[in-house]
Amino acid sequence: MISFIIPAYNEERCLAGTLDALHASGKRLGEPYELVVADDASTDRTAAIALEKGAILVSVANRQIAATRNSGAQRATGELFIFVDADTIVNELVVRCAVQAMRAGAVGGGAGFRFEEPVSPYVRFLLRVFVRLFRTVGWAAGCFLFCTRSAFIATAGFDERYYGAEEIVMSRALKRHGKFVILTQAVTTSARKLRTYSAWEVLILMTRLALRGTKAVKQRQGMEYWYTRRNDDPRNDV
Repeated sequence: MISFIIPAYNEERCLAGTLDALHASGKRLGEPYELVVADDASTDRTAAIALEKGAILVSVANRQIAATRNSGAQRATGELFIFVDADTIVNELVVRCAVQAMRAGAVGGGAGFRFEEPVSPYVRFLLRVFVRLFRTVGWAAGCFLFCTRSAFIATAGFDERYYGAEEIVMSRALKRHGKFVILTQAVTTSARKLRTYSAWEVLILMTRLALRGTKAVKQRQGMEYWYTRRNDDPRNDV
């Protein structure tokens, strides 16, 4: 059984497309699968959409991404876990390669990623930098991370001390338990947050995080980019 685990908070705009893509991928693989949506205190139609799309709904009020990922995993029944952000489109090839990697002995891994268009030149530059960085150091991006159930249990899941960068912490933990791979295939994730922040604001945020180190991601304060909704994505007004 493949368990797709999707953490979500107020994702009514994106969730349906994400779940449709996962259903399509699972059916093309021809293997048993389930969709588990961990709804973290949404105030929109996120929960209703999850149920309409045939997902198992886990209702929590963590407002903390690592804890919400863990809540979804606790409800999952599969032996292969694939964590997918609610604004990310995954195709069948990526899923197939992730499953093959785990069955070949990998404890987990990630994939490449691209942003949906339109994006500005500075976002394209950031994309190239981060894709190369994550592939070089062997980190999974938060939008797509996979691992076996046994490896998830061995690492005690995502570290709930972290309000951000939990995927990097998890990647490092999984590496200590076995082979961790980054697929050459890529998923497509939303650039909506980057579209609502200027290049200058993103630079200030990254500089602050770099200077403060892990302390910066172990508290909610200063993590507004991830936990506070900004103005609507200008793309939605088109």
